[in-house]
Amino acid sequence: MSLLEVQGLRSGYGRAEVIHGVDLRVPAGAAVALLGANGAGKSTLLKSLAGLLQPSAGGIRFRGQDVTRWPPHRRSSSGLCLIPEGRAIFRRLTVRENLAMQVGGRDLPGAVRRATAMFPRLGDRLGQVAGTLSGGEQQMLALARALVTEPALVLADELSVGLAPVLVDEIFDAVTALRAEGRSLLIVEQYVQRVLGLADYVYLLHKGRVVFVGEPSQCQESDLFAQYSGVAV
Repeated sequence: MSLLEVQGLRSGYGRAEVIHGVDLRVPAGAAVALLGANGAGKSTLLKSLAGLLQPSAGGIRFRGQDVTRWPPHRRSSSGLCLIPEGRAIFRRLTVRENLAMQVGGRDLPGAVRRATAMFPRLGDRLGQVAGTLSGGEQQMLALARALVTEPALVLADELSVGLAPVLVDEIFDAVTALRAEGRSLLIVEQYVQRVLGLADYVYLLHKGRVVFVGEPSQCQESDLFAQYSGVAV
């Protein structure tokens, strides 16, 4: 059963079309890697799925409903969570206030417990202004949204960008924990080998088009994957 189904999606910025007729499926409980070189359209596709960009053609179905024209907040409340590249947090609010915003004021103590159990260092910084956190801590706070809101599908865009290796390990531990809980994941990630290690399926984008679909084990056998990803598997 598909939790998310995308058919013939076309999207972009104004008259500049970036996504050209993409078909994509995320089964319930699965982790799907969305890979491709810089400029392939990965972030544009995730923004379109989250409702931040309106497609010019095609359709998006989530949990069996046509959400193509739904605004972002409605998609979010239905269980679709985007964690965008760039650590989207409220920089002028404290860590605790950010967590309160993430859960809409509901069960803040529970949200704090859940976030700090996964990221203990956030527990030491609950009263600290988020903009003064390190880059890794800000990314943990951004990822905490997926931990505390318990979405059905997490769209994760380059969670590891700019992080030291030890912090990348913590981020991937959290992503692995989300998967263990049965969350579906659509992941854009620069560490190809690591994301292939947790993915069930792989989509490769090239200039806004899907050029490869398969399982991680098939990537090694695909000349097309090596050609367009720039990565030897």
